[in-house]
Amino acid sequence: MAGFKDLIVYQKAFEISALVFRISKRFPKEETYSLTDQIRRSSRSVTAQIAEGYRKRRYPLSFIAKMVDADGENSETQVWLDHAIACEYLVEQDILPIRKLSEEVGKLLADMITDPGKYGAIERRKSP
Repeated sequence: MAGFKDLIVYQKAFEISALVFRISKRFPKEETYSLTDQIRRSSRSVTAQIAEGYRKRRYPLSFIAKMVDADGENSETQVWLDHAIACEYLVEQDILPIRKLSEEVGKLLADMITDPGKYGAIERRKSP
């Protein structure tokens, strides 16, 4: 049986978190407990939200809520990347692969939110 790790969205989000980790090593030491911590947490949270939501797919509203949270964390990661550029820790070219993956993840999450049934989220009917 397939699990959350088999989802393309999970795999792409996991790749983002690995790329963010590597690139954030360039940030100055004074950013350790702020920008570095924030961007690593948000990028890792995307995969955690996907995993939690996938496990709750028998409850469509819970599934959708977790995918919405994952999408929010994905967007947050993009904001932190913008801050890293604004602070001149990175240049746009450094983050192009991350941005591309992030856009793909956003589109996949939007599909999961719009059509949860494709991902096994089944509306359970109440007994009359």
